[in-house]
Amino acid sequence: MDFPVVAGLPAPGRTLVMGVVNVTPDSFSDGGTWFAPDAALAHGLALVAEGADVVDVGGESTRPGAVRPSPEEELRRVLPTVEGLVAAGACVSVDTMRAEVAEAAVGAGARLVNDVSGGRADPAMLATVGRLGVAYVCMHWRGHARTMQGRAVYDDVVADVARELGEQAALARAAGVAEDALVLDAGFGFAKTGAHNWQLLDRFDELAALGAPQLVGVSRKSFLGSLLAAPDDRPREPQGRDEATVAITALLAARGVWGVRVHAVRANRDAVEVVARLSAERGSSGAVG
Repeated sequence: MDFPVVAGLPAPGRTLVMGVVNVTPDSFSDGGTWFAPDAALAHGLALVAEGADVVDVGGESTRPGAVRPSPEEELRRVLPTVEGLVAAGACVSVDTMRAEVAEAAVGAGARLVNDVSGGRADPAMLATVGRLGVAYVCMHWRGHARTMQGRAVYDDVVADVARELGEQAALARAAGVAEDALVLDAGFGFAKTGAHNWQLLDRFDELAALGAPQLVGVSRKSFLGSLLAAPDDRPREPQGRDEATVAITALLAARGVWGVRVHAVRANRDAVEVVARLSAERGSSGAVG
């Protein structure tokens, strides 16, 4: 199985594993746990030790209803962690919707800008990334966290997301983002209901047909909590959704997805390695698969 290569990023010959470091007080999964700079750096280094190919550092929660920090506060949160991880030799991504934060993080050594707005939150973002010449994740997006779930209305969620994401990707290319530096993300959970997320996963090949590498971020998201709800219908807590996340990682890795963004790195990396080994076995035996 061949995996796409993104300029400036690791090319492990399997699905790439991106580990999450939320330097925020209010993220849905682990808000506040890694908010202090020393804790965030230690967590990022632990994820590298567990097998993360890229560490994604973000200073703004995008959970539904979240309030945005100021640009100054976002910079204060992310830069020390980016600098520390880069100094330790890690491949670092910055999770931001702001061009000024992206530029500062790239200046500190980040090699990827992961923009959940796909260039729509900050009109300067696409040109900035094009000028900087780094890899860029362009995600499907319809609005900020406080309003996005009210925009989860589609005629056909897969066709509509593919069309809108394709439009965002075209704008990124036009702004100078290189073809081999562009990654797409369908934005699971962003202006999507749980049913929408399952449809996107089921028909993922229609998103892959856009022609660019795909990053998938479903780790610990609420649609998994609903699936695994207790008998009284209470959704399972975020930290209890890791096994379901691993199952999705294995299924996507078997379909050749470029990357997964996850909280529990070791388990997801193990799943990816199993799929890679089985794929190699099939290739060496001449089996079709």
